Amino acid sequence: MTATDAPTAPRRRLSSSLKSLLLQGGDGAAHTTALPVLDQQLATRIIELAVRTGETMLVVGAPASEVTRAIVRIAAAYGLHPLHVDVTYNSITAAGRAADGAPVTTLRVVHGAAPDHAKLQRLQALLTEISAGLALEDAEDRCREIRRTPFRYRPVVVIAAQALLAVGVAVMFGVNPLNMALAFVAAALAAFTQYLLARARVPFFFSQIAGGFVLTIVAALTPLLAGTGWDQAASIRPSVIVASGIVLMLAGLTVVGAAQDAIDGFALTALGRLLELVTQTVGVVLGILLGLELARVLGFAMAPPSQALPLGPLALQFLGAAIIAVAVAVFNGAGLRIVVISAALSFVAWAGFVAASTLGFDTAAASGAGAFLGSLLGILIAFRLHVPSVAVTIAAILPMVPGAAVFRGLLTIVESGDDPALLLGGAVTLAGAATVGVALAVGASLGLYLGQPLTATLHGVTRSRARLRR
Repeated sequence: MTATDAPTAPRRRLSSSLKSLLLQGGDGAAHTTALPVLDQQLATRIIELAVRTGETMLVVGAPASEVTRAIVRIAAAYGLHPLHVDVTYNSITAAGRAADGAPVTTLRVVHGAAPDHAKLQRLQALLTEISAGLALEDAEDRCREIRRTPFRYRPVVVIAAQALLAVGVAVMFGVNPLNMALAFVAAALAAFTQYLLARARVPFFFSQIAGGFVLTIVAALTPLLAGTGWDQAASIRPSVIVASGIVLMLAGLTVVGAAQDAIDGFALTALGRLLELVTQTVGVVLGILLGLELARVLGFAMAPPSQALPLGPLALQFLGAAIIAVAVAVFNGAGLRIVVISAALSFVAWAGFVAASTLGFDTAAASGAGAFLGSLLGILIAFRLHVPSVAVTIAAILPMVPGAAVFRGLLTIVESGDDPALLLGGAVTLAGAATVGVALAVGASLGLYLGQPLTATLHGVTRSRARLRR
């Protein structure tokens, strides 16, 4: 190298460094990409596997964004990339191209949602195995086996878990054992009625009406027990029975999923879930209104409470929240690991609610804070223990569903008569309950979104440690 070339090399490196800071790279990038040779038949098999897996995930409770990522991830694992995926409320479309340029498109119709968190956990495990190199034929067999797996629990166990949820709500309100037993019986009758209507293929809207009607009639007849002379019968609170039933029938609704899909940009899916949520909630409201009106005609009218139902002692509140979380996990088909995590997260979410209430926040804000804390911790725990985050999040926030406020508002409206003040008070109470529901959805969605980057960071740390060990 000559004397004139010596200072040239540093200047050239400096110029190259400045260019890399100011300009986007591309000069050194390869202009071609090595792709595996996929004929049309193989590309069709890959898309079918990806879409069938995504369809099952959407049915058993996964959000649309997670379903989309799973479909793209499966297709990319077998060399089919890029892939266009469109997920709506009742269909999934995937389109790609084979090696010869021939378009390959698959459309799957998604039937009604049926939460099954154990199946969702197995599908997530299958997705991990596919990314690790599972053969296509083996993946197809595994997917077929998972799709055909029946629900974990028998109907009698599901009905008992639904009735146990009502007991958990009653425990939170600190009622006596007789009131808890009546809440269990009323919820079991409502759940059994809905089960029979589902067997008869009656639309779920009418099933919600029937369930709300049965709950209200049982609650309205409980004052008859006062004639037995039991001491506990004199202090029965029928409002707690109906409130526990409302929480039960709103337990399977997709308020968190609808909010998450809307934030993710899946407008059609979010609107579909929101419409389903509104329709089924209206069904519960109509059933309660019918029951209240029949009770009034029969002379068993319930007087509307002048103020919100008070909660019981703090220890009973946490116990009731744990019972609710366990019940929700069981009738959503979860295994033992998800059940235990759900119970633990219910303590965390309710602790956040109690702490926010103690600091002076109103019910809606405190509910949002509890939902945020439970969902944020839930997604981190779900990542570490390989369980679906949606499963533990729903179970954690359900104790904060405002079932008592919904019933109090409806009862006030029914008994208002010509009194505009009572009518307005009932409407305000229902609006407050709706605000709490929105706060729960927003808090849970925010926790999930802030938790996703943290899980990605943890995943990167885990992979780095694995590389270091190797």
